[in-house]
Amino acid sequence: MKKKLLSFSSLMIGFLGFSQTEVYFKYDEAGNQRYRGPDIAGKTAPAETAKQESTLAALQQQEVSVMDEKTFLKQIRLYPVPVNDVLTIDWTEKADDLIESVSLYQHSTVHWKFQQQNIPALNRQLKINMTGYDWGVYILRFTLKDGRVFSRNVTKR
Repeated sequence: MKKKLLSFSSLMIGFLGFSQTEVYFKYDEAGNQRYRGPDIAGKTAPAETAKQESTLAALQQQEVSVMDEKTFLKQIRLYPVPVNDVLTIDWTEKADDLIESVSLYQHSTVHWKFQQQNIPALNRQLKINMTGYDWGVYILRFTLKDGRVFSRNVTKR
């Protein structure tokens, strides 16, 4: 009897004490494990939740302000092309928020001819006097505040 009681109690301890439970894992954006435990929704720190919400808000803001090259160049107007004397560059207010500087260099020599920071006094317009420049192809380069660079070819005759 003692042997049966001991067997039964060890079976119950084994069944109740070492039963299997589901374990959930949570990972951050970099793949690091942040939580391991039985609660599927648990152990999310309030700071982590706030960080995720701020990251989501930043991404939504960035989607609004990010503009691809084709859309950006539609916001820019160059005239007259080909250029004889003065090249005029106009841009919209949307593009004005993105432009940091405008540069011009000669394609064949990669020699800078003109460079201008975007300042409010420009009033979204820039005129470049190209009378003394040689004939050929020039590259007009727009450097944006986020580090991207977009360019257009301009012909001088």
